[in-house]
Amino acid sequence: MTVSRRTFLSSAVAAGSIVLPLRISSRAYGANDQIRVAVIGLHGRGGSHMRGFKDQIVALCDCDAKVLGAAAESFNTQTKRNVDTFQDYRKLLERPDIDAVSIATPNHTHALIGVEAAQAGKDVYVEKPVSHNVWEGRQLVNAARKYNRMVQTGTQCRSSRSLREARAFIADGKLGAIQYAVGTCYKPRQSIGKLQRPLKIPPHVDYDLWCGPAAKVDLYRPSLHYDWHWDFNTGNGDMGNQGIHQMDLARWFLGEDALSPFVMSVGGRLGYDDAGNTPNTQTVLHNYKKAPLIFETRGLPKQNTDWSTGMDNYRGSQVGIVLQCEQGSLLIPSYTDAIAYDSDGEVIKKFSGGGDHFANFLSAMRSRKHTDLNADILEGHLSSGLCHTGGISHQLGTTMTGREIRDAIAATAAGPLYAESFERMAGHLDRNGVDLGRDTVSFGAPLEMDVLTERFISNDSANRRLARQYRQPFVVPDLSV
Repeated sequence: MTVSRRTFLSSAVAAGSIVLPLRISSRAYGANDQIRVAVIGLHGRGGSHMRGFKDQIVALCDCDAKVLGAAAESFNTQTKRNVDTFQDYRKLLERPDIDAVSIATPNHTHALIGVEAAQAGKDVYVEKPVSHNVWEGRQLVNAARKYNRMVQTGTQCRSSRSLREARAFIADGKLGAIQYAVGTCYKPRQSIGKLQRPLKIPPHVDYDLWCGPAAKVDLYRPSLHYDWHWDFNTGNGDMGNQGIHQMDLARWFLGEDALSPFVMSVGGRLGYDDAGNTPNTQTVLHNYKKAPLIFETRGLPKQNTDWSTGMDNYRGSQVGIVLQCEQGSLLIPSYTDAIAYDSDGEVIKKFSGGGDHFANFLSAMRSRKHTDLNADILEGHLSSGLCHTGGISHQLGTTMTGREIRDAIAATAAGPLYAESFERMAGHLDRNGVDLGRDTVSFGAPLEMDVLTERFISNDSANRRLARQYRQPFVVPDLSV
């Protein structure tokens, strides 16, 4: 009779013949060794993880039993393999025969699960943003290094062949020095609605586990899943949802390896009244010394709050980035394409082709070199941190009219490029019936940062928002010492 390794381990544990350690040491994987992966978080992006790691998956986990059951049934049907299921990720991490976890849960649990997985001897693939705040992102980096874990960020653009070639093209100075970068996340985001009474959490959801480190509060939106993105308690708005991909690309091409020394935000949740509190319209400046990075988020359509009119674009970028250089520009309009233009706007080179980000992670697991990861956790932390600091500026903002904001921008170190970005945003809002002579927008706090300590300079209110008050027992440990 053939006995699988998992069956043997389970039987041995039950018989008390072996003791399983909480942590396992790093092991070298041969070319034919099976790497065993568990996916945690199966709603939405988790489906891509299941497809990406299909041949490696041995377990699935979700705190929503209904989502868990449906995902397991679908996987078992498609692969003709049964996998183990867990509703509590902590029970899954106790399994010594799981080599890696792939995390596609809501943002507020990414760092906690990632750190605990590293402590349990697992390698980690974690969705973007890798954290809910700056401090816990740094702890995930610390965990990766302390426990010698491979931790890949889910910014899959870093594995696109075309974008790697385009970055080398820019780094070689083919268009001269970069003058500025503009990232755009112009993506339709309609109202999520607002309930008069708290949402009734269905019994198949372990809501305490779902909340994890976040404050356990009543919800007044109609949907538990996905719309958590638009609540600062659990999400980071669209800049930290979709925009993190483009923010990461912009920082990567700029060659910056730290958080920005100056950040400020202007924006708000405009055009409708719903249960969300993150901006649907926002412009953020990260004023790096070599070249500024401006990031623009727009969730409203081109005009008249009419979704059939489509979305704005900036120089061909709707969800992408534009790099303006001394001798031309580079447009990245997708995850797999880039176009280089000369100073007259003529196309001089096109780049195309994707890559397999999941395969890159598995390859680094075998080499045990974090430098082989296309999106090592340090890169994920820094790009996620740019989204978080932009959010902090917004949350510390003062509501102003358009005229007041223009005057306030002129009084800061932001400069004319940022003033132009605000004017683009103001025109967009005007086309959607938002009157900045009457309606107010949040003028965010201008914040200076010590990039070595990742702390704001002389601003206690901002520094308190670099981390959160964790809810017991879901506490991210301090691994800074």
